[in-house]
This record gives sequence, C-alpha cells and structure tokens, in this order.
Amino acid sequence: MKECLIVDDSVVIRKVASKILAEMEFDTAEAADGRQALEYCRRGMPDAILLDWNMPIMDGMEFLAALRSERNGDQPIVVFCTTENDVAHITRAIGAGANEYIMKPFDRDIIEAKFQQVGLL
Repeated sequence: MKECLIVDDSVVIRKVASKILAEMEFDTAEAADGRQALEYCRRGMPDAILLDWNMPIMDGMEFLAALRSERNGDQPIVVFCTTENDVAHITRAIGAGANEYIMKPFDRDIIEAKFQQVGLL
C-alpha cells in the first residue's frame, strides 16, 4: 500500500484528507508543519506528500526545498494543496520541485484526478 504524508497546520484539513486518502487505499501520516514533516521524511520517505503552503515554524516552500536536498528527497511525489491560487505561486511551487498543485477546498474527485496525473494511481 502506498503512503501519503499530509502536511497542514489545520487539523480539519488533515483529517478530511486522511479520510479521502484512506478510501483511495493509501496509508496516511500527518504533520502540522514543515519541520515535523521533514523529521518524518528523514525516518523514511513516503510515496506522496500533500503539502500546505502557509504554516507556522516551516512553511511549505521551506519544507519542499529542504526535502529535495535530503537523501532520496527527490522520490516523493509532492502535491501542493493550498489557497494560494495565482499563477506566480503555482509557477514558484512547480519550479521548486512540486509535482502538482491542488486548490482548497478540495474533494475526493480532485485528489484522485491529480494523483492519477502524477502516476500515484
């Protein structure tokens, strides 16, 4: 079973995403900020990361840069999931190493479509 790390400072978003991903037959883990996510990844890289942009301590962009510099940090598929929806943010995220981008609010259909596009399904 594939594993997805859900990184978001909102408990509600993490729980909703976890439920959707479990229905899609993913094992899930959660982190409330980029620092927790990076510590998790250092113990073992997940197959996918659903990543929020705006978080305390270490935001999504800081996490992504740190992740991609880690050993095997190029392996997880990273899908940003955020309210930041202008072209500049999307371009910056993809340029920094994100594989895809989802707008909040999201539902199962949106996650499923994006995960299919990046080869996770």
